[in-house]
Amino acid sequence: MFKRVVITGIGAVTPVGNNLDEFWNNLTGGVSGVGTISRFDTTGYSSKIAAEVKNFNPTDFIDRKEARRMDRFTHYALAATAMAVENAGLDVSKINGDRAGVILGSGVGGIETLEEQHRVLAERGPGRVSPFFIPMMISNMASGRIAINYGLRGCNVTTTSACASSANALGDAFKVIQHGQADIMISGGTEAPITPLAVAGFCSMKALSTRNDDPAGASRPFDTGRDGFVIAEGAVILVLEEMEHALARGAEILAEITGYGASCDAYHITAPDPVGTGAVLSMRLALDDAGLAPEEVDYINAHGTSTSLGDKLETLAIKEVFGIHAKNLAVSSTKSMTGHLLGAAGGLETAVCVLAIKKSVIPPTINLTHPDPDCDLDYVPNVARRADVAVALTNSFGFGGHNATLVIERFVAERNK
Repeated sequence: MFKRVVITGIGAVTPVGNNLDEFWNNLTGGVSGVGTISRFDTTGYSSKIAAEVKNFNPTDFIDRKEARRMDRFTHYALAATAMAVENAGLDVSKINGDRAGVILGSGVGGIETLEEQHRVLAERGPGRVSPFFIPMMISNMASGRIAINYGLRGCNVTTTSACASSANALGDAFKVIQHGQADIMISGGTEAPITPLAVAGFCSMKALSTRNDDPAGASRPFDTGRDGFVIAEGAVILVLEEMEHALARGAEILAEITGYGASCDAYHITAPDPVGTGAVLSMRLALDDAGLAPEEVDYINAHGTSTSLGDKLETLAIKEVFGIHAKNLAVSSTKSMTGHLLGAAGGLETAVCVLAIKKSVIPPTINLTHPDPDCDLDYVPNVARRADVAVALTNSFGFGGHNATLVIERFVAERNK
């Protein structure tokens, strides 16, 4: 008999807020976190905008000396984890560390450190490269640091599947608990890609919005004026627990994960499958895993990156999976406000689904002023909506054709399936 897996804590460091209340209030208020890049000189860049984390001090969460030995993506992960653990009311000194683990997603890991240390090598020679370079840069170090800080000796993995990374991480963590291999898993995603090289690479691909004169209006999923995604950074971490474990310690249960689907387009290194085959498969696998019929879903947090092909094909895939019910679904893309956190996007958007269920509010898709005729679903345009959400689904699709879908449900003590 499979174990049931619940969510008991969330921590957030994002472009729209560095704590859970600020994050949610800004999302439901339609506040954009996008602005002009402040981290480096963007002269010569076609895109000069990003959704940066603001007013964040790592030493509020990490010893100053240790913080200097970590990349920014690890700072974000440790801060979000500290908030998630607190939100869950979890006393880590009382848990069995052998039955607790970490699975995080990160697409590019410590790319800021990589760029900095390459400059050191080029300008000052190999003897001046930091001895902490490798353990700062490798993408598994955020999950490793979390385990070290909290004494979590169970499964510890970092998933890298581009923009599906943290959705895959959460799905894998869900399965670890479901199969009885852990009582608690810390999971989600972290990313810090707003660096000269990373932004230049995405600019060269022509993947980013160039609406530089209107940063807040640049991310506009499903709108005819969309011209690419807005790169973003941050971390969102969730505490997943086996249901009986959570109930035994008197935890507040926020929601339950009931389904996970993963697939690959097997089509192209960056372009989505032209008929959405992989996305359709991912959603169907997740619904089957949850034991749900399509018409039982109330809300979809779309991948919705604000790219011409991606938004259209996700719409097509939703119609294929949900049939006539697609017109009854509320669908929104919170990337219109947060930008695209790459490998951390799935963690953030899973948290959105949890909060939509808990708060009975669906965040909007902002900047939707001229809907694309090919994108003809209910995208909750521009203003949040009060709604009773019992079942939510979130999609994450990544370069390489990676697709991941999670099903989140309102927690009920007795579930007949």
